[in-house]
Amino acid sequence: MNRISFPAAWFVVVAGLAASFVSFARPACADSLDVHQPYSAERSHPVTHDVEFVVTVTAPYQTKVLRVWLPIPPSDHAQQLLDSSLSTFPQTLEASLNVEPEFGNRFAYFEFLNPQGGQIIRHKFRVKTWELRWNLDPAKVPSTTKWPESFAPYLRSEKQAVIFDQRFDKLLSEIVPRRGNPLVDLRSVLDWADRNLAYDHLDASLQASSTHALEHRRGHCSDYHGFCAALGRVMSQPTRVTYGINTFPKHSPSHCKLEAFLPPYGWVSFDVSETQKFAQAIRGDMRLADDERERLIDAAHRRLTSGFRDNTWYLQTRGTDYELAPKASRRVPVVRTIYAEADGKPLADPDPANKSQTTYAWMTAHRFDSNVKVSYPFTDQKSLQSWLAPSTANPRDGAP
Repeated sequence: MNRISFPAAWFVVVAGLAASFVSFARPACADSLDVHQPYSAERSHPVTHDVEFVVTVTAPYQTKVLRVWLPIPPSDHAQQLLDSSLSTFPQTLEASLNVEPEFGNRFAYFEFLNPQGGQIIRHKFRVKTWELRWNLDPAKVPSTTKWPESFAPYLRSEKQAVIFDQRFDKLLSEIVPRRGNPLVDLRSVLDWADRNLAYDHLDASLQASSTHALEHRRGHCSDYHGFCAALGRVMSQPTRVTYGINTFPKHSPSHCKLEAFLPPYGWVSFDVSETQKFAQAIRGDMRLADDERERLIDAAHRRLTSGFRDNTWYLQTRGTDYELAPKASRRVPVVRTIYAEADGKPLADPDPANKSQTTYAWMTAHRFDSNVKVSYPFTDQKSLQSWLAPSTANPRDGAP
């Protein structure tokens, strides 16, 4: 088995390659419109996760060239990649490390010649994550009429993933009849998605398809967040879908979040689908009194609309509809765990949580050892305590 380790010096080199995309926290200026502005959220509850992430890719019979792109988590204000090593089996390959130019995503690239049976890629690394809270205040978010050209990838209607057309214009006019404060308008979009979309493994695009969500009113996290991203762009608010991994056992470890650029806060994270599922679980908890259920559901909503990112998730890729590095046969809508091609043809993206799907082009296995015990805030009702509104206040007026 071939193993590639990356010492501290390697991270310095890669950080230099991606310097225009990754930086650490600095105070945000009220009039700043910097697309690379670091996260401005308050961070707390650091957790260090030792991760072993394994992918087994099985190419079709007599494949000549199997190509695999594996995302490498970035370091920024929300997380730090502390150590990393890659190995392959049964073929022994050295990965080439690349940064795609549009969003700055990093990939380890493997090229297996004449692969026989499954090929295993193992990524062992350590990542430190924080809980992030933005505590958004609508009064501090100004309207922006003109964005610098650097924001163009986050405002466009794409050929895949985040697409918007006249149907989105019409729907937005119903959701937000009169435009006002950017944050208040975005909250209206998130509310609509929460009320009208249904989470469904059987009917999902797996590609952050805004049109799938619009037409089917159901899908995965990526459909929810691709949909919200599209409506945000119709309002001229820069948005993006960010994909990462949950650090606990799951059939499908990947999960995405929505990010919107809201001056002066910069990029802010929202998780509509997990908040919706959490609220549904609270609503069905008959151990709780009716008023307590409503208070907890309101707290979950307050947390969502105030900007929140949990420390049980680490980010791997940002953005949608982009070229990989090195280039694949096509642009990708998103990369959830890996992207793979056999003789230039994309291999199907699996959904292990879909009970009706039992064959896969690849499968992941994963193990996470954390230095402190941490609960998942989208299933732990205790995590909402600091978000409970005073009984005399409207619980959806703003952040705690």
